[in-house]
Amino acid sequence: MSARGKARRRALDILFEAEAREEDPLKILAERVERQEPPVNEYTSAIVEGVARHAARIDELITTYAEGWTLERMPAVDRNLLRGGTYELLWMPDVPEGVVISEWVHLASELSTDESPQFINGLLARFKQLKPSITL
Repeated sequence: MSARGKARRRALDILFEAEAREEDPLKILAERVERQEPPVNEYTSAIVEGVARHAARIDELITTYAEGWTLERMPAVDRNLLRGGTYELLWMPDVPEGVVISEWVHLASELSTDESPQFINGLLARFKQLKPSITL
């Protein structure tokens, strides 16, 4: 797994833990940065901070385009995969879109249900297609 792939997985872990503990992801991130076991990659921090900063808009986009699914109905890991992937796809223009989608789909295949990779791929691909018209 690439360094950024590991950073994405660590960001997902932090986002998932924050949701499970009903805590602010920035608080969980700060705890991990302070503990430094293992050290937190800058890319991990960028994803977690970006998801936290744009959480309302990210959730609005997911809710709008996830046909037949509400956020509450999705597995928690899928919600957070989509949050991380959506942030990286729409707010981090220096990363190739295909790489972003591929990496988050790969995480879904490792960590979620059999149907999740296809679902994550479909929604992130839709965001890629709509990116020029999405208001951030």
